[in-house]
Amino acid sequence: MKNLLLVSLTIISLCCHAAPTEAYKNPSLPVETRVEDLLGRMTLQEKIMQLQNRGINHNLDGTFHGMSTGTVHEMNMNAHDCAVLMRDMQQYLKTNTRLGIPAITCCEGIEGLIQGGCTIFPHALAQSSTFNPALIERMTRAAGEEAHAIGIHQILSPVLDIARELRWGRIEETFGEDPYLIAEMATAFINGYQHYDITCTPKHFVAHGSPSGGLNCAGVAGGPRDMFSLYLYPFRKVIDRTAPWSVMSCYSSYDGVPVTGSHYYMTDVLRGDLGFKGYVYSDWGSVERLEVVHHAVASKKEAARKALLAGIDVNIDDAYNTLEEQVKQGLINEADIDRAVRRVLTTKFALGLFEKVYPPVEDVDKVVRSKEHQDIAKQVADESIVMLKNTGILPLNTKAYKRIAVVGPNGNQTVMGDYSWVYGDTKEGITLLQGLKNALPKASITYTEGCDWWSQDTTHIQDAVKAVQESDVAIVAIGTRSTYLARNPQNQTSGESFDLSSLELPGAQQQLLEAVKATGKPLVVAFISGKPLAMPWVKENADAVLVQWYGGEKQGQSLADVIVGKVNPSGKLNVSFPRSTGNTPCFYNYNVTDRESIYDGGGSPTHPDRHYIFDKPEALWSFGEGLSYTTFSYEDSHVNRNTYSASDTIAVNVTVKNTGEVAGKEVVQVYVRDIVSSVATPKQQLKAFEKVSLKAGESKNITLKIPVDELALYDEAMRRVVEPGDFEIQVGGASNSIAHRHTITVK
Repeated sequence: MKNLLLVSLTIISLCCHAAPTEAYKNPSLPVETRVEDLLGRMTLQEKIMQLQNRGINHNLDGTFHGMSTGTVHEMNMNAHDCAVLMRDMQQYLKTNTRLGIPAITCCEGIEGLIQGGCTIFPHALAQSSTFNPALIERMTRAAGEEAHAIGIHQILSPVLDIARELRWGRIEETFGEDPYLIAEMATAFINGYQHYDITCTPKHFVAHGSPSGGLNCAGVAGGPRDMFSLYLYPFRKVIDRTAPWSVMSCYSSYDGVPVTGSHYYMTDVLRGDLGFKGYVYSDWGSVERLEVVHHAVASKKEAARKALLAGIDVNIDDAYNTLEEQVKQGLINEADIDRAVRRVLTTKFALGLFEKVYPPVEDVDKVVRSKEHQDIAKQVADESIVMLKNTGILPLNTKAYKRIAVVGPNGNQTVMGDYSWVYGDTKEGITLLQGLKNALPKASITYTEGCDWWSQDTTHIQDAVKAVQESDVAIVAIGTRSTYLARNPQNQTSGESFDLSSLELPGAQQQLLEAVKATGKPLVVAFISGKPLAMPWVKENADAVLVQWYGGEKQGQSLADVIVGKVNPSGKLNVSFPRSTGNTPCFYNYNVTDRESIYDGGGSPTHPDRHYIFDKPEALWSFGEGLSYTTFSYEDSHVNRNTYSASDTIAVNVTVKNTGEVAGKEVVQVYVRDIVSSVATPKQQLKAFEKVSLKAGESKNITLKIPVDELALYDEAMRRVVEPGDFEIQVGGASNSIAHRHTITVK
């Protein structure tokens, strides 16, 4: 009897550890098998719930009503409380729903997570101006560690829009004006998060960032060549290299076609041409806008149908609530629902959500905003600052300049930018004023705002003038302000839906600058902004100009450390500065046909001439520019050979020397020009870069590689080809500072 009992217990034990009878619960089976098994068990209503997003709180019954959804988001809680909610929610879905399907948890994460208390890293424009992809991968790996601890599976970034329309408010969210640089930075950004099996969401697919008039969500003009050569370039590269499981659609239309409702863009191009395998996540309200904005359909019901059939898998508004009725009415086939659900479930299995084991909630407080992560935020901020002018006043000689007047609306205010959890609160970051006090504890430093960042009120400019007159040097902090869109922003001059009709300095900031200059005291301009503005007066009159694109929680310390010389600036412009609003667009990589064949040099207010009668067509400061406290020389350069085939790789060799007296970092840039082409091609196009650290007097020899395939164009018949002929390889420290040129031939 004893032996029989032992055998029975053994059989029971084996049964308990046997593979589950439901194939979808068996992690040893292929993802495809698990998806099809689960899909076959689902009701129509359960399927449609997988195509929807829910904002969640602790009222889980009220949110889910016993049925799992595709994705969820929470954007108001602090990190610890959000982690508790995420675990409670997943447990609820596992035990209180029929099939126990977990949800994909989504979060904004462009400059660190939007959950309160998370590390606030510099914004995307600042990330890219470092020209250091390896550093940005470290940054998002740190952010990914925080996301993993909280229980986040999907980051709703990065933005792959191209910053060519500077009036657009969302310039700060981009990686700049160059498609190659965007692709390189986005690849690094995604790789960092993916270390923790977190998928990113490249957006906004596609061509969203060049809206008519610079107005957010307005239509984008263009043809197929612009689409494939320019707007699709970073998406193609990023999808090929990182295989993200999600992509976000856009609000806008392209050449009159609403992209969210376009089967051609969302399926033929995205899935067919670009090879995307994941699911498409609609931007907030983009499906409903097919009816209420684009007027492409007559009802919400039609909007849902059009979007689903186009290839939008998860919708963020409530239009997809109509899908069940539409299937029953025969307006949509259930197979169309299944196709979208299959993509969502595939993502959930691929991310391991059914077997996910979350770290203890206590780990959140150990990981989030750790010293290590704050140090990374500081390094990114350090390397992002761009010095555009320096007559020798910087680094500041504190023996000569003992009394420092900080003036201007951004002098004692942190500006984190849109999609940060902080808005208008200097306590969560270091301001320039505090940074200077930290860097110079014995110096006499005063602060006077002088004017605000947006209004025409000049009544306090004289207060600033008085403060400067009593000091040895003036540091004037000007620029724009931006805070998270959904958190009651006021008087913003940058950010989502806050677009500018004029690119001149907002408010009375120009008057403030001129009044300070009139004192005769040295003038250092700290431009803290989410986009370039037209500042020819600043270029002509300031003794030094520093640019900081929203530098995260350590922004003021980094800027102060550059001013006093503790940090040697190494950032480069990733977006060109216009000379005026009418000077836009002013991106560096314009087609030769657009300027060179007609450009006579331009005029000036005192000497009018052709082609901008009173101005010049080129940028005020151009892509790639950025000074250092040391100097660099490009002493030698050559290519590995002169003739190539389409399958070859060009190896560009260059020796760079630090010819100054302090250590510094230089960004070596390689551009390409197609000398003769059957269609219009850019004057020059960035195709390789590398950031090099050099000690004083040190030389380094580096090799940068360019696949010949990168020289391809779309010809008259829209075929992607590398046309045989000559190309110029340009090597230098900026788009307008080329040290060596080589001519190669492709056969």
